[in-house]
Amino acid sequence: MATSEAECLCLCLQLTGTVCNLLSLIFQGCFVFKPSAKKKKKTLSLGEITFVLQDELNRKILDSLLDFTRKCSSTRQHSDWASQMRASEIPTAALVLGVNVPDHDMTFQSLSELLQQSVTPHVASVQAKECGGEGLLALVLERLMDTVVTVDDEEEEETEQTSTQLHKSVHCSLSTLCDWYNAKTMKSKTGTPGKKRSSPVRDDPQQPPVVIIFKDLEAFNPKVLQDFILICSRYVERLPLMFIFGIATSPSTIQHMLPHSVSSLLCIELFQSLSCTQHLATVIDKLILTPQFPFKLNGKVMQVLMSIFLYHDFSVRNFIKGVQLALLEHFHSQPLSVLCCKKKEALLNVMQLSHHDLESIRHLLSFRRYVEKQEPQEQLNLFRDDTHLKEVCQKLIKDLRKYHKNYYPVLRCLHTLTSSLPRYPLGKQVRELHLICLEKNVWENEDYQTAMKLLKMLAKDELIASLQRCVEILQPVKSKKMKKALVELEELLAKFKQLDSKFLLCRLTWGLSLFSNNSYCWWNREWKSTTLLEMNESRRAKKLSPFEVLRNEALEFIDGLVKSHLSPPESQTLNEVCYYSSSATVRRHLNATPRTSIQAALSSPYYYLQNESLKTEDGTVSNAAPDICIAYKLHLECGRLINLYDWLEAYATVVSAAEGNNPDSDNVRKVEEVKHARFIQAVSELEFLGFIKSTKQKTDHVARLTWGGC
Repeated sequence: MATSEAECLCLCLQLTGTVCNLLSLIFQGCFVFKPSAKKKKKTLSLGEITFVLQDELNRKILDSLLDFTRKCSSTRQHSDWASQMRASEIPTAALVLGVNVPDHDMTFQSLSELLQQSVTPHVASVQAKECGGEGLLALVLERLMDTVVTVDDEEEEETEQTSTQLHKSVHCSLSTLCDWYNAKTMKSKTGTPGKKRSSPVRDDPQQPPVVIIFKDLEAFNPKVLQDFILICSRYVERLPLMFIFGIATSPSTIQHMLPHSVSSLLCIELFQSLSCTQHLATVIDKLILTPQFPFKLNGKVMQVLMSIFLYHDFSVRNFIKGVQLALLEHFHSQPLSVLCCKKKEALLNVMQLSHHDLESIRHLLSFRRYVEKQEPQEQLNLFRDDTHLKEVCQKLIKDLRKYHKNYYPVLRCLHTLTSSLPRYPLGKQVRELHLICLEKNVWENEDYQTAMKLLKMLAKDELIASLQRCVEILQPVKSKKMKKALVELEELLAKFKQLDSKFLLCRLTWGLSLFSNNSYCWWNREWKSTTLLEMNESRRAKKLSPFEVLRNEALEFIDGLVKSHLSPPESQTLNEVCYYSSSATVRRHLNATPRTSIQAALSSPYYYLQNESLKTEDGTVSNAAPDICIAYKLHLECGRLINLYDWLEAYATVVSAAEGNNPDSDNVRKVEEVKHARFIQAVSELEFLGFIKSTKQKTDHVARLTWGGC
């Protein structure tokens, strides 16, 4: 029987301060990196680690953008004809980021920070939803000048009356921006007496560029964008402007939004970022497919998160949010999640488990399978002796850690060997192979058997290269079994090299001996006949060559590693401690179904309001329910067309019964004005939610739009 939430909370409060801090860090998805001996340990949250990883992946494209801005800024200083022609255009970087729009904010945040640190302090980022109507120019000026911008005289008068002395309003025009820019550059050139200059810029510090970033180009109004570019082109000689277009779809978007007369004013250079699938592969490899992350996801939860990623938004950021949600749900619903932490702390937490927690362990399915394999006396000790059970649990926790340390290196070795095969029988990405291993024994899969047959047909160079990559994967692993496997794998590679040297030495010795006897013609005829006879005999007896024998030995070694270390996690005892398996909960939270939620709220208002007067046993709506719930319940009893007057009469009857009046009395049957207004409001809300609509067939009827329950 599982412990209650209160008992689990009490257990956590009784732990020592160090353990509590550790559990808090794990609950937030934090990881510890080993620094030098002089520095303290640094913890990073799951979101921060994701931001660092994405920043590293975007480092190349961001450096290219920085070089582009520096080059365009220096071009204005040249006096040759080509540079002058180029200076008459506005330098524009078309940054194609892909359709994973939720991840773009992190990229643009890093880009803005790098530009302000190394190129120019004048950077403004704008989004389409912030530029309603004709407010694009005003918003750009506000972001650059950090002041209030007025559009016309009336707004300027209102602004002067309401604005404070700290913010002085300015007129909305690029002339104002030019004057402000000249004042800023002159101030930075001459300096301020008694005050140090700000951080220097790598380019010309007197004329840093003015960079405007359009985060979502496709969402901007084409007419507003065209007018803005035309206005900016008239000031390009006075103001070193530079644009960065954030594109989610295709570079052809610029041609579709801007006519040639406008696009010819831009000097466009294309920049392509890495695909979102590459980002996700790196995140999964660094955060999930590693023994350093104690929390794990089972196959069904991984498939739910992957399906949401592939079929909804391609957002790595939302994928990480799904992992965080699963993490919180696991620690909230699983009392034994206190053991899902680092090895030393987990062993310490085992000794502090209460009798109730130990009973929860005894009811785990994986533990019951483990007990069935033990001797009768050992089974009794495990069920009756709490102290003995704690000692066994410590051993099982250690075995689970060792399983993870051996699982991931072997998984990567198998992926290295099979990812180069035609048609990718075990998947192109390592996450696909990981999902196969989570479901069942991978060696029983038909695709695995097909992959092993294809590996037996690999050429010598390809096989040696793949085995060498496996050696590189196993070298940093500190597990004893993996060190032993590394030694055996290096011995196999040495045999392959010895096989090459022996083959060349035999051929060279044989040829020299034949030539020394001055019998080249005889040797040629004899060699041909001998070769043909050997080929014929080998075909008859199916004799394997030394290379084929060694290749089969290497593949048998890999197959042994797979069968020893790639068994599914469900076969491991106490896997429930670390693995989260409620895929339905993750799907319900991440895959929103608005219609189902609305229908559930209207049919069962008690579920959301938790009012006892609304609770019913037969699933009907209480008379005291909100007006919209009553109207919704009554409309379910109607056909395709609903008579508004009959609907109103039925509604008034239900409401009168809720107020305690006799529904058969003459006073109740008369519709009151208040009830009439409440009914009209409820009908309007149902129409707004999409359950009904007006119809031209009958003016006093409405048409029903939804059918079926939730």
